[in-house]
Amino acid sequence: MTLRAPFRFDIVGSFLRPARLKKAREQFAKGEIAALDLKQVEDEEIAKLIEKQKAAGLHTLTDGEFRRSYWHLDFFWGLQGITHIELDHGYFFHGEETTKGTAIVTGRISGENHPFVEHFKYVKQFEDENTLARQTLPAPAQLLAELYRGDNGKITDAVYPDHEQLIQDIAAAYRQVIRDLYDAGCRNVQFDDCTWGMFCDTEYWNKRQDGARSLKAIAEEYLRLNNLALEGHPNDLAINTHVCRGNYHSTWATKGGYGPVAPLLFGREHVDGFYLEFDDERSGGFEPLKEVAPGKKVVLGLVTTKRAALEDRAALVDRIHEAAKYVPLENLCVSPQCGFASCEIGNKLTEEEQWAKLELVKEVAEEVWGTTL
Repeated sequence: MTLRAPFRFDIVGSFLRPARLKKAREQFAKGEIAALDLKQVEDEEIAKLIEKQKAAGLHTLTDGEFRRSYWHLDFFWGLQGITHIELDHGYFFHGEETTKGTAIVTGRISGENHPFVEHFKYVKQFEDENTLARQTLPAPAQLLAELYRGDNGKITDAVYPDHEQLIQDIAAAYRQVIRDLYDAGCRNVQFDDCTWGMFCDTEYWNKRQDGARSLKAIAEEYLRLNNLALEGHPNDLAINTHVCRGNYHSTWATKGGYGPVAPLLFGREHVDGFYLEFDDERSGGFEPLKEVAPGKKVVLGLVTTKRAALEDRAALVDRIHEAAKYVPLENLCVSPQCGFASCEIGNKLTEEEQWAKLELVKEVAEEVWGTTL
């Protein structure tokens, strides 16, 4: 049997960090333990996590993003020509400010020898006939957005006065990493992309851009960049994308339905499927799914990772059938709306509550489709 994501019962990728891992990362940051000591703890905790994923009946295996501080920045810092700095302020979420890390350009961007390839190889060894290792990556558009976050844009323009060269170099860097992952045996890549969530929230976008460029112009550029990065990937490599509106310590950044971006995202992005948030009213209704290109899969993120309370199972089943008015049921799947710990701080749940959420998703998938594949 050949496994290909997405699956009827699926996940977005990140998991709550165990206390032992958090302690080791703190010790490493203080210089109290060496990098190899931290890696040993990471390896051991990831191995435990993978066993739990298998026991939960998942067909997707991830490292839970246990080696990362952030869902996106650690990947950016692993690219050539990118470095890590701290800003005066983090992102401003609903009622909370995030930590302050960011990525800036220091030279020509490229993707050789990215550390995530070795991270993937560690997960790959645990695959079996029922499971497929997945590598999650922030979308190329997300990097471009970060490089123009606040005053970062001045640095970016100084290093890259030719903006088109920047676009081409980011795309080429991603193609390199994707090739290297494929050569390491990866057949399941997931882009994580908050940019589309920003576009859904006109108020948020207007504050962020302050009239500098139109939403439509930026959205078209982000779409072109993502598609450039996907050019030439092998047919047996599934590449899907997850659209998020912010997920930090159970808070969120943006709101609004998919209507403003549906024709671009669902109709023109060259991915196999979409992992979409639909856990509360901030995500709007299912009608924008009518723009999904024929044959593409949609993973309905109906179960929230932001709160511990379990959703009503019957209501979840009803919502899937409601979504099937716009996308055929055979092209639908179900998952939590996002990861459980997009940053290492994690959401406000316990590990037991995290696994209870996944058990609920599994039960719903089995009821609707009679399978978790």
